[in-house]
Amino acid sequence: MSFLTQLLFSPSPVSAVVILGLVATVGLALGRIPVAGVRLGVGGVLFSGLAAGHFGLSLDHHVLEFVREFGLILFVYAIGMQVGPGFVDSLRRRGLRLNAMAALIVLLGAGLAAVFHLTGLLPLPAAVGLYSGAVTNTPSLAAASQAFREVAPAVAEAAIGQAGLGYAVAYPFGIFGIILTMLTLRRIFGINPAEETRQLEALLQSHTPPLAAATIEVTVPGAFGQRLSEVAEMADGGVVVSRVMDQGGVRVAGSDTRLAPGMLLHGVGRAEALAALTQRLGRTSEAHLPALPGPLEVRRLIVTRPVAVGRTVAQLGFGPGHEVAVTRIIRAGTEFSPGPDVPLHWGDRVRCVGTAQALAGIEGLVGNSTRDLAKPHILPIFIGILLGTVLGSIPLPVPGLPTGVRLGVAGGPLLVSILLSRLHHFGGLVWYLPPSANLLLREIGICLFLACVGLAAGSRFVSTLTSGQGLVWFAAGAAITFLPLLAAGLIGRIFLGCNYASTCGLLAGSMTDPPALAFASQMLGGDAPASVYATVYPLAMILRIVTGQLLVLLLYAT
Repeated sequence: MSFLTQLLFSPSPVSAVVILGLVATVGLALGRIPVAGVRLGVGGVLFSGLAAGHFGLSLDHHVLEFVREFGLILFVYAIGMQVGPGFVDSLRRRGLRLNAMAALIVLLGAGLAAVFHLTGLLPLPAAVGLYSGAVTNTPSLAAASQAFREVAPAVAEAAIGQAGLGYAVAYPFGIFGIILTMLTLRRIFGINPAEETRQLEALLQSHTPPLAAATIEVTVPGAFGQRLSEVAEMADGGVVVSRVMDQGGVRVAGSDTRLAPGMLLHGVGRAEALAALTQRLGRTSEAHLPALPGPLEVRRLIVTRPVAVGRTVAQLGFGPGHEVAVTRIIRAGTEFSPGPDVPLHWGDRVRCVGTAQALAGIEGLVGNSTRDLAKPHILPIFIGILLGTVLGSIPLPVPGLPTGVRLGVAGGPLLVSILLSRLHHFGGLVWYLPPSANLLLREIGICLFLACVGLAAGSRFVSTLTSGQGLVWFAAGAAITFLPLLAAGLIGRIFLGCNYASTCGLLAGSMTDPPALAFASQMLGGDAPASVYATVYPLAMILRIVTGQLLVLLLYAT
C-alpha cells in the first residue's frame, strides 16, 4: 500500500505518467459504455480526470500546464491537417448556406453565454466554460484559458479552474442535447428519416457525379484523319481516351493518334462529356474495348515519391512516350480526370493503362509504396507545430480591446496546419499526415488535454454540481446547447426547406460532435449526414475557438 501511495501521491515524473495513464485508461474504457445508445468516447477521459482529482490525485502545476498545452497543440494541429484540404472547397461549393447556418448556431450560443454573464447570473469564467462544454468543444475552452492568461495573469489559474468546472457541468447535456434536438425536429415535422436520406444521397450524387466509361466507334466522316489532340470535346470536357483499336489491334491512345473509320475508342469522363464526344465522333459501340484481348493492363498506382508530388501527369512524361494513359485520379475518396493543370498529391491513386513494361517504368516514377504511404513525415509535423506556436504567441492589435488578440496554442497551430495542408508540398517537404497517424496524434492530444482539465477541476466538481449554483450552471449550459440548435433547425426546415438528413449533419458539425454524427448516421441508416458534417466542421471549429477567446477579451472588464 505504501508503494502505491508513493507512486500516486508523491510528485515525480513517474507519478505523473502513472496518473495520466490511469486517467486515460479508465476514461477511454468509460467512454465505450453506451448510455441511451450513445457513447461518450474520448469525453470519458474528462470524467475520469474529475474523479481522480476528487479523490486527491494531482500533478505538479508546471507539469500539468505543459501536458495540457502540448496535448492541445497535438489535437488542433491534427484537426487542421484533416480539415484543411477541404476547407476552402466547403465554402466555395454548396456549403455557403450551410456554413451560414452553422455560424448562426455558434453566435447564438456565444450570445447566450454573454447574456448570462452580463445579467449577473454567471461569473465570466463559468459562462465561458459552460459555453465550451455546452457545445462539446474543447479547443474553445483552451482558447478561453489562453485569453485569461493574457488579460488577468494574476487570477488566471483560478479562472481556468472555474471554466473547467463549467465545462464539465455542461458537457453531458452538450452531447445528449444535440440528439434531443434531432428527435424534437423529427417529431415536430413528422419526418420519415429513410425518405429524407434517399433525397440527400441523390442530391449529393448530382453534385459530384461519378466518372463513366464508354467504347465509341468512329463513324462521322468529318472526324476521319483528325488527331485526338484536335478533338475539342476531349480538351473541354475532360474526357480521357485510354486505348484505341483498329486494324493494328489494341494499343494505348496517344495525342497524335489519328481517327479512322470504324476505329474503337475507350473514353473515361463525366457522362455528359462522354455523350458529347460520342455524338461528335460516331456512336456507342456494343463492344467493350477493355474486355477485348490485347497487351494492355490496368493498374492503380499510389503516388509516394516526393519527385512526383506537385507535378502534373504530362510533366511526369505519362503518355505516348511511355505508352501509358492515366484515366482517373482518386484523392480523398473523390474520383476525377487528370486534367492538364491538375498536380499530383502525395497519396493520390492513379489508374493507369499500358503494357506491363511501360507500367513498371511509371511505377518507378510515382513510387507505389504502401509502406511509404503509411509512414508519417515527422519533420514537417514539428516544423508545423513550431510555426503554429510562434504564430499563436504574436499579439494582434484589435481596436477597442484592452490587449492584443493572440491565436494562442489553440488557434495558431490550427491556422498553420490548415494552410500547410492546403499547400500540401512546400520547401521540398510534403505536408501530409496518413489518416492513421492523424487519428493517433489527435486522440493522444485530446486525451492528455482532457485528463489535465479534469485533474485540475476535480477537487471542486462534486461540491459545485450538488450546490444550488451547480443547478443554475447546468440549466444555463442546457439552454446554450438546446436553444440555438432548435432555432437553427426550425429556421432551416420552415424557411429554407432543409433536408432532415442534411440538418442532422449540420447540427452535429456545428457542435463539432462526433457522437452526435454517429447517432444521426445510425438513425438515418446511412452516411449522408457525414458530408454535411464535413462541410461545416472546419468553419464551426474555427469560430468556436475564436468566440471562446473573444468572450474573455470583450467581457473581462465589464
